[in-house]
Amino acid sequence: MKAMVLREHGGGEKMKLETDFPNPVAGEGDVVIRVKASSLNYHDVFTRRGMPGINLPFPVIMGLDVAGEIIEVGPGVEGWAVGDRVLADPSNKVEGGLIGETVHGGLAERCRVRAHQLIRIPDGVPFEQAAALPVAYGTAHRMMQSIGQIKAGEKVLILGASGGVGVCCVQLAKLAGAEVIACAGTEEKGARLKELGADHIILYTQTDFMKAVHELTGKPGRNRTKVSGGVDVVVNFTGGDTWVKSLRCLRLGGRLLTCGATAGFDPKEDLRYVWSFELQIRGSNGWDRSDLVALLDLVNSGKLKAPIDRIWPLEDAAAALDTIEQRKVFGKIVVAS
Repeated sequence: MKAMVLREHGGGEKMKLETDFPNPVAGEGDVVIRVKASSLNYHDVFTRRGMPGINLPFPVIMGLDVAGEIIEVGPGVEGWAVGDRVLADPSNKVEGGLIGETVHGGLAERCRVRAHQLIRIPDGVPFEQAAALPVAYGTAHRMMQSIGQIKAGEKVLILGASGGVGVCCVQLAKLAGAEVIACAGTEEKGARLKELGADHIILYTQTDFMKAVHELTGKPGRNRTKVSGGVDVVVNFTGGDTWVKSLRCLRLGGRLLTCGATAGFDPKEDLRYVWSFELQIRGSNGWDRSDLVALLDLVNSGKLKAPIDRIWPLEDAAAALDTIEQRKVFGKIVVAS
């Protein structure tokens, strides 16, 4: 089969298209999927580069998010048949492992998946939309609902709003009835976030986002009789030099939600804001199967959509991942094999 194969860590040049990679075979409890779509995530950049403490079993086929049709059913599999439209939960919570990292992923014509990881795709949801959901949207759904508990009337600031996770956060916050302040790098991305429901856009390339928030909401403050200014929630999965400024955007009792650290995991901290404003720092790690089921239902009902920046052919998957690394995308990048 054709597959985009990584045999060593490095830059995009290390991803090579191979036309004769061995076809996967369904063993006990497995199915083989004919891959229709696989979406890329920033996690794939880390996998390609190499991550401290994580040793991969080379060769590796990346691509955590996999959607397609079952073409082979292994022994012991019940409830699934050839032709079923399925989405794979990338995280094998029963046996451990991660699709596209510890086992071969979706950047190939075929992918072997454990049957207990399968989720049925509603007929009204295209493969490309389904493939866009697991890692980015699943992470956003858990962070905004189970962990963040966003409520109607709250003011929510979302950093990195034009990426896969951020775009979903904007939509989920609006579905909850919140007032959304979205940060974007360009006017074009800002306009598209407005179309998705963002109430205010801050172009962080042109203005300091903390000062812009203070202008919109007032500077956070408190005295014996009044609490004023700031937002209720900040979504920050970048870390780095945005961390302290995020704390300074929060009102008394505000919540800072984080699910990653793409710009640095050890930012400068200022504990004075944490204790004096009684702030809550809430971490969210990954997603549950229930998040993916809920997201498919939301897409199927038309309440949520996964904007796709571009659909790339399998042979151009390395270039597709480069656009994510260079942050030149809005929404999701999908590879169709």
